[in-house]
Amino acid sequence: MADFTLNCAKRESVGKNKVNKLRAEKIIPGIVYSKGDEPIPVQVEERDLAKVYREAGTSNIVFLMIDGERYQVLFKDVQKHPFKNQFVHVDFLHLKKGQKLRVNVPIVLEGRDEIRVQPSVLMQTLNEIEVECTPANIPNEAVVSVEEMQIGDNIFVSDLDIFNDENIEILTPAEELIAALSEPREEVIEETDEEVAADAADVPTVDETKETDEEDAE
Repeated sequence: MADFTLNCAKRESVGKNKVNKLRAEKIIPGIVYSKGDEPIPVQVEERDLAKVYREAGTSNIVFLMIDGERYQVLFKDVQKHPFKNQFVHVDFLHLKKGQKLRVNVPIVLEGRDEIRVQPSVLMQTLNEIEVECTPANIPNEAVVSVEEMQIGDNIFVSDLDIFNDENIEILTPAEELIAALSEPREEVIEETDEEVAADAADVPTVDETKETDEEDAE
């Protein structure tokens, strides 16, 4: 598992005007939350935050360095500007040794581009599952192979590689559907009433046909 490290500093600036000034300098305000302890206001360089958040996501442990002291954290909440590609605020969750926590883990369908039965359509209905475990046992992803699926086969939560891991409690129901393989369906295009009426209008009536024949005879 990759190590993700993010350098922060304790933040003295509070209040709307001061944090807006920080953001103007590409420094993002944040809070580190820890069960039983006071929250720690922090600030972090936006470019560093963007890089680590992109690589670690919400299910990987990040080593947060705050003025030389190291904290194990998860990204708890990351706020972005509604239409600008900019961070606004970040919350971290401090992970204490032995403390269990709930996290969402992304599901990976391994071999989805190498499914042997073709033509076929793979439909994924669930993209992540919720688990509870200690920080040391948080999985990066939950994997299941789909390469050997046959038409009509279904994949459930109970088929995931981490389902029987005794260190991880799966909170998502075991019988919940993850993916299904089916035959491709031909699209049937039905004519609307308007299209049928338009087609009928293009067919000449008996009188129109008679008039045309008379004109040709002349």
